[in-house]
Amino acid sequence: MFVDEAKIHIKAGDGGDGCVSFHREKYIAAGGPDGGDGGKGGDIVFVADTNLSNLIDFRYKRKYHANKGADGSSGNCTGKNAEDLIIKVPLGTVVRETESGRILADISDKEPVTVAKGGKGGRGNAHFATSTRQIPKFAKPGFKGDEYDVTLELKLIADVGLVGFPNVGKSTLISVVSAAKPKIANYHFTTLTPVLGVVKVEEQSFVMADIPGLIEGASEGVGLGHEFLRHVERCRLIVHVVDVSGIEGRDPKEDFEAINRELSSFSQELADAPKIVAANKSDIASPEQTAAFREYIESKGYQFFEISAAAQKGTKELIYAIAQKLRELPPVKVFEAQPLTQFELDEKLLSKKEFDVTTEGGIYYVEAEWLWDILRSVDMDDYSSLQYFQKVLRSTGIIDRLEQQGIREGDTVDIFGFRFEFVQ
Repeated sequence: MFVDEAKIHIKAGDGGDGCVSFHREKYIAAGGPDGGDGGKGGDIVFVADTNLSNLIDFRYKRKYHANKGADGSSGNCTGKNAEDLIIKVPLGTVVRETESGRILADISDKEPVTVAKGGKGGRGNAHFATSTRQIPKFAKPGFKGDEYDVTLELKLIADVGLVGFPNVGKSTLISVVSAAKPKIANYHFTTLTPVLGVVKVEEQSFVMADIPGLIEGASEGVGLGHEFLRHVERCRLIVHVVDVSGIEGRDPKEDFEAINRELSSFSQELADAPKIVAANKSDIASPEQTAAFREYIESKGYQFFEISAAAQKGTKELIYAIAQKLRELPPVKVFEAQPLTQFELDEKLLSKKEFDVTTEGGIYYVEAEWLWDILRSVDMDDYSSLQYFQKVLRSTGIIDRLEQQGIREGDTVDIFGFRFEFVQ
């Protein structure tokens, strides 16, 4: 089974908690706080594996969680950082955030890409000792790691993509110009998965992809639909293979226009990509048919090649022309990552404003999952950062809820272990 799309959940590791500890040693009185910091949580890292050809493994395992960093310990010992979780994917996999559709990474080379970052470790109580607070009995919890629902899309990395109606000879063409051995038979949709082949022209080589046949109405799910057109998106050049003989009762001109309409409905950028037209089965077409189609194609400004893939007629001239064209074109397309800006991240978090306020032992506890990422970005020693945090508490209704429950100035508020005195 060929699988080129999968949805998974990834969760980077949380940071380890800081430690509350005090130095204890014979003959040393009041040794002071010595709680160490927590370790960093593991990152989620995607790496290309050339031994993988599709995403079928992700149909059976859908959740990937990195380990949490170790907690800090006494003696100012920092907890051990957690190991990164490596996820291997086929070369050419694009990672998108499912909810927003944003591209988080394009695994188009062998360089590892960190998609979700592990949380930093919390600070131990040794950090909070001051001249006026010499025995701090608190430490910070570790920060949470990034968490995403992501969609993996495999977009094959090929220089040339063959498109056209079923049974026009694309598989035969790639089999005679490369070492690829696709299944070839005289019926529609013989090719059910994309096939890659390496074509060598003297000192130059390029990758050609045989894309399963389109038919009119593919954008509405007819035939194989647009299922495989994502594999042409990276292609530098499209070779449009047309059956010029009309042996199946179709008009070559109408076929050419129908496929172009389907390309446009999928992506205008793809429709506007550089193209070469290969008129296949010319050995069983009449000279008048071929001449009329040549005139039609060349009037539209496309290069035209008369070939017979089965008889290997004109294929050499075609691949030499492809090689020459590729030398003039930019490299294979790489999709740029589109990370959320801090403003967009905050807006996204604040859109989920559910929270709960409870009171226990005179302390007001605020529980709101969305508030964690905002809290960890706030520098409590910076006045402007504290003002921003106060604005968030006010704008989301948390302060109003605290006042409704009778909080007074000087009372203690606890948010994820961070405690502060309420000031009106």
